[in-house]
Amino acid sequence: MERIRVTDDIRPLSTFRAEATACIKHIHDTKRPMVITQRGKGVAVILDINEYEALQEKMDVLQDIYKAERQIESGETASHAKAKENILERLRNGQ
Repeated sequence: MERIRVTDDIRPLSTFRAEATACIKHIHDTKRPMVITQRGKGVAVILDINEYEALQEKMDVLQDIYKAERQIESGETASHAKAKENILERLRNGQ
């Protein structure tokens, strides 16, 4: 996902309401999020659905990495041989 361009991707709520179709087309075409403001303050971010799904996938990977780091720090590790054995056992059992 590209970063927001302040001059192009921030809209007041009133403009978004009046030009919703054009705003959504802009989001889809640029693949950049749009910030919606109300009384001069950011209140919402609108993303293209494909960009949102890609962001969710990246977050899932990062959460897995974070969890693995915590497990390593706390000593919850297994040798390569043990990990391989566990995986093969799960495959045999159809899990």
